[in-house]
Amino acid sequence: MKILAISGSNASNSMNSILVKYAAKQFGGENDIDFVDMADFEMPIYRHEVEVNSGIPVEAQHFADKVDTADVILLSLPEHNGTYTTAFKNVFDWVSRIKDRTVWAEVPMLLMATSPGARGGAGVLEAASKRFPLHGGNIIETFSVPFYNDNLSKTEGLINADKINELKEKIMKIEKLESILSK
Repeated sequence: MKILAISGSNASNSMNSILVKYAAKQFGGENDIDFVDMADFEMPIYRHEVEVNSGIPVEAQHFADKVDTADVILLSLPEHNGTYTTAFKNVFDWVSRIKDRTVWAEVPMLLMATSPGARGGAGVLEAASKRFPLHGGNIIETFSVPFYNDNLSKTEGLINADKINELKEKIMKIEKLESILSK
């Protein structure tokens, strides 16, 4: 299975990057994991005039190509003021401008978030859960990790036993769906 593991952060020490890498490694079997870092997709801030004068940046097409080759998308979004990071939103905006495509191409998705607070990125998960289906988002499950300082380790990944079990259940659901779809 080809797993596209996306961190919606461009920070080098992102807890969402740790979470999505950890989640990708929890899938059973031999998998091809492609980790996407938003820092690899820096483009001009979307503006219609830039699109008209220069076209769609090649980085947007590269991101879209990664989505198109994935069997499953794991996306962990940091929450900035209740919604996506600017780095993620800019990639999302540019990819949405590519002719004759949806951003997420109906690829099954596990949508995740973690934050230092009690809500665990609830605002960004809500925003994405409402918006992504309008752009080809096939969200199978969502997963939230509150208080990341207590529940995630930079070296071990997820360390809270209840959250580990919850994630395993969600991954099993996605694996079962993927095995049905690949027949």
